[in-house]
Amino acid sequence: MNRVYIAGPMSNMPDLNYPEFHRVAGQLRELGYHVENPAENPVPRCGSWEGYMRLAIAQLVTCDEIHMLRGWQGSRGARMEHGIARELGLVVSGAPA
Repeated sequence: MNRVYIAGPMSNMPDLNYPEFHRVAGQLRELGYHVENPAENPVPRCGSWEGYMRLAIAQLVTCDEIHMLRGWQGSRGARMEHGIARELGLVVSGAPA
């Protein structure tokens, strides 16, 4: 089963864009993917953006693919995740760059 990480904008989005993350996670799971959805992560102890990114990157590196949500280009975190995924040779799908 392929593992896919979902990346996209969260900061400054209504409901942190969680509804879109959950919608796409459901679609990918229906297709048979094991989904790593950062919107399902607990709040890190520090509660900071950096803490969230540490959790996210740990998930990302376990995956075979990254699925980019619309608007990811405007998100510092999603751009970082995209760059790491490309450097690690992950398949990139979803919204184009």
